[in-house]
Amino acid sequence: MSLELRAVSKRVGAETHIHDTNLTLAPEGFNVLLGATGAGKTTLIKLMAGLEAPTTGEVWFRGRNVTGVIPRKRNVSLVHQFFINYPTMSVYDNIASPLRVAGVPRAEIDRRVRETAELLHLTPMLARRPQALSGGQQQRTALARAIVKASDLVLLDEPLANLDYKLREELRDQLPRLFAGRGAVVVYATSEPSEALMLGGHTATMHEGRVTQFGPTARVYRAPDDLVTADVFSDPPINAAPVEKRGGEIHLLDGVRWPAAGPAAALADGRYTLGLRPHFVAPARTAEAQVPLTGTVRITELSGSESVAHFQAGDGIWVAQSDGVHPYKVGEPHRFWLDVAHGLYFAPDGQRVA
Repeated sequence: MSLELRAVSKRVGAETHIHDTNLTLAPEGFNVLLGATGAGKTTLIKLMAGLEAPTTGEVWFRGRNVTGVIPRKRNVSLVHQFFINYPTMSVYDNIASPLRVAGVPRAEIDRRVRETAELLHLTPMLARRPQALSGGQQQRTALARAIVKASDLVLLDEPLANLDYKLREELRDQLPRLFAGRGAVVVYATSEPSEALMLGGHTATMHEGRVTQFGPTARVYRAPDDLVTADVFSDPPINAAPVEKRGGEIHLLDGVRWPAAGPAAALADGRYTLGLRPHFVAPARTAEAQVPLTGTVRITELSGSESVAHFQAGDGIWVAQSDGVHPYKVGEPHRFWLDVAHGLYFAPDGQRVA
């Protein structure tokens, strides 16, 4: 059994924060809530935790209606992006605190605290106070408290957002292993598509208070139900351009067309939206990218060993994302190559049709 939201909504005054939501989370592995800031992830987590009551609907957990049950009676752990530790307690006592509240015997507390501290590389810091720790060590302390409690439900609300890049990468890799086999339902909220892909499991994409799709993470990424979901699961944003199917060809702009192959071949003639993720738009021709598109470079970005170019072609702005450093010149034309074999096609109502 798992956590289930049955027609749950949340309204505050005239504003709807969460629209009617039906969602059954996976009982094993990570359940990722993916969406931009303001999409409703934190509100949904508060509803799951019992910190807020739904305006309508019910929350069920392991076959029991827990709507209205206070958090301390739900055996829930919650870790925020802003780590919260007791400043007057040592790291040891911070980790031990939920076990003491639960009345766990002292010897069992000591065993579990030291075992968890070892997992999170906190053993040398057990006697320290939180103010003597780095930000990463404080966040690991908060995570240790969630792990040691052996909760039935673990809610992680962007827990790595305020950490430096190196530590974020390290903990992101560790988290699935830390919670594996513990019998807890784990929910992880993030605004980063790459983080959802790294964590795997199942993903619920969120937009403006709605869950747009839920399923195995790789499936939601590769086969989004609609253009909104495809955009939520793309960073930089997915390229969305109007195209027309005419006979056996897809027409993008004057002189830019390609054979309608694969699922696109079965589309009826008419107008659609092509969705193409930026890493399928290359600055140089590759074996896969066969369709040329010339545009004027407007913005360039360098991130480590990756280059991003925003360019204008026709009336639209496109984004290309590629490995390596490329000599783009702002204001000048550049030829790009589209790997249209990875294109997604959406009907005028936004639903994916190919």
